[in-house]
Amino acid sequence: MDGQRVDIPPTRNDGQTPRRAEPYTRIAVIGMGSWGTALAAVAASAGCETWLWGRRQSLADAMAETRQNPEHLPGIDLPAGLHPTSDLAAALNGAEAVLLVTPSHTLREMTRAMKPHLPEGIPIALCCKGIERGTGFLLSHVVEEELPGHPVGALSGPTFARETALGHPTAATVAFPFRHHDRIAPESAPAARLALTMQTQAFRPYVSDDLIGVEVGGAVKNVIAIACGMMTGAGFAENTRAALITRGMDEMKALAEALGGKRETVTGLAGAGDLTLTCSSTTSRNMSLGTQLGQGIPRESCFDGKPTVVEGEVNAVSVVDLARRVGVEMPICEAVHAILHEGAPLTETFQKLWMRPIEGEPRALDITLHPHQGDPA
Repeated sequence: MDGQRVDIPPTRNDGQTPRRAEPYTRIAVIGMGSWGTALAAVAASAGCETWLWGRRQSLADAMAETRQNPEHLPGIDLPAGLHPTSDLAAALNGAEAVLLVTPSHTLREMTRAMKPHLPEGIPIALCCKGIERGTGFLLSHVVEEELPGHPVGALSGPTFARETALGHPTAATVAFPFRHHDRIAPESAPAARLALTMQTQAFRPYVSDDLIGVEVGGAVKNVIAIACGMMTGAGFAENTRAALITRGMDEMKALAEALGGKRETVTGLAGAGDLTLTCSSTTSRNMSLGTQLGQGIPRESCFDGKPTVVEGEVNAVSVVDLARRVGVEMPICEAVHAILHEGAPLTETFQKLWMRPIEGEPRALDITLHPHQGDPA
């Protein structure tokens, strides 16, 4: 039922008249990579006029002519309501909401470029994941700082771009902070309207008010995925990956809670769901990088020597820096950081991780047991 509009349960403003949620009719997607293109395709399939911006005119022209993204999603036809462009002003003109899908390290630059073309009050949903290096800011804080006066949220979840663009059944979370008005009239909240805008037969959004929890899950899962890849590449299998996923999720919960998010958010789509997906397939660049490093391939030779942005590689620095600032222990992320950025040996680093003092798994069980000294059996 692509294009069909589905109402959330109506509320009443006067005891008689039901309020109906209204999707956005025109959105801009900023970022012409695989995920930006996939999200633009979803929105256009849902009946929304969708403008997709990218820096390169040649790619925008190729997409307009072939109705495919030949570089990032070759072989997948794009819906008619998707308009590619390299003109930022044209993409943002008339947009009722914006999806930001640029790499996290270019986010501040991108928001500054958008500012002259974006009227105040237009909701902005982050579809990139990370923590700004140096400042320790969540990406929503970066946008709020550069574009004050705009509701800022995120769209996140267990989503590979190609499967999403192909119409495989996919679920994701749309999170915005809920103001007082949003509690009273939730159908008019940006999270609800954007969720309705993106819903198709295959793409199912859920609504959240915990932006911090969703953002932390998205940033940390990339680092944990590199850890899983490293151990997989080194020859270990399901026991090891299951342990890293489970304890990695605990690290996500601890950081989210320390920053004001909800631990339960991390058990949802944007936490456990995204973590499980990213840690289970080399379709993820994070998992793929870790696997290659675990096999002993030097970093400069990974991905056949092609320059490849891996968000978890950048996030390993910003996540660990932030965790140290707020006093949260994240030993798996620390191990990945040490290997990637401090030259620590992979095998010995993970051996030390496994030989840390024994702890109680329920946080309420305050127990620490130090292992015997000497080499482990």
